[in-house]
Amino acid sequence: MSTDATAHAVKTREERWREEASFFDSWAQKWGDDGLPIDPLALQRYTRPVLRRRFNKEFRFRIMGDLRGKTLLDVGCGDGLNAVMLAKMGAKVTGIDVSPKAIELARRRGDVNGVSDRLSLIAAPLETADLPPDSFDLIWADGILHHVLDDLELVLDRLARWVKPEGLLVFAEPVNLFHALRRLRFMIPVETEATPDERPLVRSEVELVRRYVPDLRMRHYGLLGRLDQFILINFNYEQSPPLRRAIVNGIDLVDYGLLSLPGLSRLGGSCVMYGHPAKGIGAAAKGSRRPDPVSQS
Repeated sequence: MSTDATAHAVKTREERWREEASFFDSWAQKWGDDGLPIDPLALQRYTRPVLRRRFNKEFRFRIMGDLRGKTLLDVGCGDGLNAVMLAKMGAKVTGIDVSPKAIELARRRGDVNGVSDRLSLIAAPLETADLPPDSFDLIWADGILHHVLDDLELVLDRLARWVKPEGLLVFAEPVNLFHALRRLRFMIPVETEATPDERPLVRSEVELVRRYVPDLRMRHYGLLGRLDQFILINFNYEQSPPLRRAIVNGIDLVDYGLLSLPGLSRLGGSCVMYGHPAKGIGAAAKGSRRPDPVSQS
């Protein structure tokens, strides 16, 4: 790459960081202290003995298993909702986010919920963060990769180095694996809050993830489940009335069945991707397989 091209890439990257930080700073400043305590119903849901595979987030907690004593990196931790929940489950959590205001909010949330001693927070872009290699048992990334598509390979390389060799990476991302359905989505006027450059991952980007997570497994969600947001009150399952929760339960159960079929899985609008890191190009090329974490839980 020429000097001019390199300078342009750096400038573009820094512009993206500023845009992302500004967007999430504004969002974080809307929060009041009343919303900082973790909902005990949510904590009860995600620590129940049997976690349901048909729900995206429950499935991720099921994959990770017992978090007590584990070191965990929450990538793009935002307001700290997940980071604090994970810390309350016993993990020692490091959260990183590009938004300083979101990090301030996450720190207040940790204080309010009594987990500050298990919570370390860093305000920095992923591309510049300085974390030691092989530091974490688990890496949790909730809707983050689709924000860093211009630097996706760099970010994946860093995550694969930061997690321990037998550690687990767990991603939840919007995906676009069936373009006709994506075009249909744009014909439906649904208001969303989004940063300028974000979009779902396409197949080539999923395959790039697989280079760094050679035993990558995927569980698809969000076919009929796209309706959940219109049924739940304020997108909140725990605080919605029983009838609304029952409807969402039924929809997501049908989704689970349909998206388990190989020919239909690509219709899902989101997916959970998980697996173990490739340590260096050689490991990625070998495509080594490790046991499925779900079967171990």
